[in-house]
Amino acid sequence: MTRANHRDRTRASPALIWTALTAVYVIWGTTYLAIRVSNETLPPLIAAGFRFLVAGLVLYAVTVRRGDVEGDRPTRQNWIAAGIVGAGLVAGGNGLVVLAERTVPSGTISLIIALVPLWMALVDRVLLRHEVGWLTTIGLVMGFGGAALLIGGTAFDGYAPLSGLLVGVVASMSWTAASLYSRNAPLPKRPLVGAGMEMLIGGLILVVAGVARGEIALIRFEDFSMESLLALGYLITIGSWVGYTSYVWLLRNARTSLVSTYAYVNPVVAVFLGWLILDETITLRTFIAGAIVVVGVAIIISTGRPERSEESGDDLPEREEAVA
Repeated sequence: MTRANHRDRTRASPALIWTALTAVYVIWGTTYLAIRVSNETLPPLIAAGFRFLVAGLVLYAVTVRRGDVEGDRPTRQNWIAAGIVGAGLVAGGNGLVVLAERTVPSGTISLIIALVPLWMALVDRVLLRHEVGWLTTIGLVMGFGGAALLIGGTAFDGYAPLSGLLVGVVASMSWTAASLYSRNAPLPKRPLVGAGMEMLIGGLILVVAGVARGEIALIRFEDFSMESLLALGYLITIGSWVGYTSYVWLLRNARTSLVSTYAYVNPVVAVFLGWLILDETITLRTFIAGAIVVVGVAIIISTGRPERSEESGDDLPEREEAVA
């Protein structure tokens, strides 16, 4: 890929960016609940692996035959890069969240995943030595503080095993590392083809991990509830085909700090849906926390254009093997 082609790829329409970001905001605000319901009667890692294998197989089969079929045939290098991203995002990120939700409340896990933007900023600043503006820093801190205030009143009630919390932290770090790597990894130029490849490999890793964990003994079809099966179906179709592919596309076309705002908005979406569907009460604490999150996101958005550009300094340095 030439540098000129890389620049062309990053010039995405702001309207498309906001559409994809809205999808991630809304959809991923519901997936923590869906995972919790799925976990009630399904083996966690095998079910998660099945989710991504099915979603990835269908997505890859449909998209690999569309677009630049001749000039963008998946290569061995593409599959290796997709394997790294799939291992980090799908297996390490989502898979560990599924495990953590077995023992830790979903609200607590959503707070831990809200660490992702801070990990990204830390990696950008310390390891990659990219400047992070003070306004962006303020927005990141406000977003994390608002998320903590939003669910802090109930998330840590009761006993949450330390092992589950640590698994959640590792999941957020895995998600961060794979997200940053994927921005300039030698993946197919067609984002949906790459997403399908990532899901396939990540799903396979999850199934193997589930078998190694002894989850075959948990497969009792007569015990599977309709609610868990419907939740799994939702995760395959909406969570993966719409939510995950939107996120993968955003990683290539939008600013890192803008994409990472999903981690702050998802808890707000979850609380709103609880009020709308389950008639849960929104307290003054919830209202204030939500306002802090919205302001933090607004500050991050105001620091630059939504699209990526080399001039903005948001792009990571190009990998040598990606320049041919």
